[in-house]
Parts: sequence; structure tokens; C-alpha cells
Amino acid sequence: MTTPDHTDVYFTAEFIDGPLAGSAEERVLVRGTHDEKLSEVALVDGIESIFRYFAVDTREVAGKLHVRYTFNEPASDTYTSEDENE
Repeated sequence: MTTPDHTDVYFTAEFIDGPLAGSAEERVLVRGTHDEKLSEVALVDGIESIFRYFAVDTREVAGKLHVRYTFNEPASDTYTSEDENE
């Protein structure tokens, strides 16, 4: 019996714009494929917000799948602070 190559079950999600621009994370492939849409929870100005992203393209880097995601602002929570003093 052979052991599966566990590097084949992960991919790197790269966020190219929006509040998570420039960040990346390792995610698990589901049924051998990446997510077309992602929902990420993050704190902005101390407020927890849900940000929606969708895949724009894929590429292989050093034998590993990398997927670039773009921000879907209309489907996401507002992430700019609403300071009463401004």
C-alpha cells in the first residue's frame, strides 16, 4: 500500500486586492479542486467583518497550485471605519 502525497491536497490562496490584499494562506483542496469563492472573517478597526472573494486565475509554483482571488465588495461587509469625528 502506498502513502498519498499530502502536498497534493493543499493549495495557496493569494488575495490580490481588498482588505486582505497582499496576504496568502494555505487551504485544503476539496474533492481535488480549489474553491471558486471564499468567505474570510477578519478584524478591521476592531470590528469583525466577512469578506467575500472569488478566484480569477491559477498557476503552478514549484509544483504547488496557487490561486489568485479578487475582492467582491458588493457581497462583503463594509470595512471602512465610521468615525463620528470625521
